[in-house]
Amino acid sequence: MRCEEVAELLPDVLEGGAGAPARAVRHVETCLRCQAELAQYRRLLRALRQLRFQLPEPPAGLLSSLLGGVEASAERHALRAALLRRRVAYAAALAVAGAAGAAGAAVLAGRSRDRIRLAG
Repeated sequence: MRCEEVAELLPDVLEGGAGAPARAVRHVETCLRCQAELAQYRRLLRALRQLRFQLPEPPAGLLSSLLGGVEASAERHALRAALLRRRVAYAAALAVAGAAGAAGAAVLAGRSRDRIRLAG
């Protein structure tokens, strides 16, 4: 077997070779490169297991930085919402004014027709 093929089987070889082909286990036993790769893999697994039980200490100022970012984002959101409400209010006011103007024009047009009929 080639080292590249064995590299994919290293997790199985590490677990005692139960899931790995016998020729992969034999290759690792005779190949220094693959033995070094297996040792590095073991160190990585050991470090990952240790991380499960360790709580990393956050860097100084991280919490205040996060809270400042959240606050700034909330302020931008509130400002956008206020501007959007104003736009909606302006649009509604224009629509009402337009409707009132159209209704007033219709009333005036109706009165003008009535006057013309009465005069004629």
